[in-house]
Amino acid sequence: MTDEIYLIGIIVKKFGSEGQSCFLFPSARSAAECKAYAISKLRKDDVLKEDEVSIRIFDIDVRLYAVFFPAAKTPIVIGFWQNAGVVISSRIAEDSLKHIDLLREVTDDNPLVVPTSPAHSKIQDRIAGLLERSPIKPLKVSPNDVYLFQTGMSAIYSVHQFLLPKYNGTSVLFGFAFHSTIHIFEDWENPGFKFFGRGTSEDTEALEEYCESETKEGRKIQAVWAEFPSNPILITPDLLRLRKLADKYGFALIIDDTIGSFCNVDLLSVADIVITSLTKSFSGYADVMAASAVLNPSSRLYPELKSLFERVYQNNFYSGDAEVLESNSRNYLERSKVLNANAEALTTYLQSCVQDPSSSVAKVYYPLFLPSLQFYKAFMRPASIEFTPGYGCLFSVEFKTVDALREFYENLNVHIGPHLGAHLTLALPYVKGLYGKTLDEVAKWDLRETQIRISSELEDTAELVQTFKNAVELANNAMVRGKGVEEGVAVGLI
Repeated sequence: MTDEIYLIGIIVKKFGSEGQSCFLFPSARSAAECKAYAISKLRKDDVLKEDEVSIRIFDIDVRLYAVFFPAAKTPIVIGFWQNAGVVISSRIAEDSLKHIDLLREVTDDNPLVVPTSPAHSKIQDRIAGLLERSPIKPLKVSPNDVYLFQTGMSAIYSVHQFLLPKYNGTSVLFGFAFHSTIHIFEDWENPGFKFFGRGTSEDTEALEEYCESETKEGRKIQAVWAEFPSNPILITPDLLRLRKLADKYGFALIIDDTIGSFCNVDLLSVADIVITSLTKSFSGYADVMAASAVLNPSSRLYPELKSLFERVYQNNFYSGDAEVLESNSRNYLERSKVLNANAEALTTYLQSCVQDPSSSVAKVYYPLFLPSLQFYKAFMRPASIEFTPGYGCLFSVEFKTVDALREFYENLNVHIGPHLGAHLTLALPYVKGLYGKTLDEVAKWDLRETQIRISSELEDTAELVQTFKNAVELANNAMVRGKGVEEGVAVGLI
């Protein structure tokens, strides 16, 4: 990110006007979409005037599309940068800075097609092979049905943009999801958006009622999107019911399997499109961003989706990033064994704490310990000699008090961050950090500030469990001290 900011600074200083800033994109389409976002009436009072936003084209060793705007308006335009995920990668910026002497503005926009490198093809082949490995239902997956994107959010944003003009219907998000995903549906022009935030069986009933109501009103649902399982409280949707609704009402079913991970679960047999953030456990080392969208060749929508993707998809995944991802992902299955084992060991220990009335741990959110376990198990891949599927690396833990959570977090000897599927265990008070200003609103979806999200990674299992035991013990003490203070206040001693 530092290289990207530095590159932006150079371009603005050399080619911009006083008081301007810019964002950089790898394609003309993304730059145009950024401008459209900035001047959209959805920005309300913050909307930029059309003449405040301009697109300029630069060549270094690659072609860059710069969207210039008043620097003071950055807080408005940055919504596109944060949520759509279609900006240049840090590696593009790093490589461009090595050739900064070649920087020049160009006026003739002959689109440069990003070449498909050998690394691109290897990644597509690898993903296709992994999706065919130990399937619930045998399915032949062509590498040509694997489409690569530069980030997880760019895959979600782009697929959504592909579908809008073709189907022109309401988008449904079923179950809670990564916060940027929600913004994709809320902050862009959209014929309609409906959110079923918990993703439970009750929500499935409500979705069916909604589908029936929309059909009677002559309105179309273009797609239902869901994460498997949800983020951050790991509820697994009933995909068999969703599939039946998709068939009955004619919408596309699009599933993000990033958290479950396609080594563990086989979702292509039920989804029309499976989206995966390859940034996470597929890469595994937190040094490259990428994503894939895979079309299900057995889907009734496949012919029209394939035609659509072939017409509108363009490769913006940088070859330098592809090379790193290809190298990282060679040991994906080996790493995933450890990710699964560590998460299961940690959550098993924490679940034992839940059974202890004196413990500060209130609840563990992990597929293995939730009522929706049956829906997860329905799509677990059969075990093979090389790999036994599990429940992924991500889980959340809820404490009984904020004091206990704070003590646990401050004394948990792991790294801090919002990532998952990396090589080092990460912790984050996800709800407080992302929804601190709207805690009352998200509470209706069972998100609470006493929850902490954990991504368990590749460290020694026994050492990780001991680290968590030490932190829980301190959290227990903090809860006891807090109760003592409350009781003292109640009787007038404090």
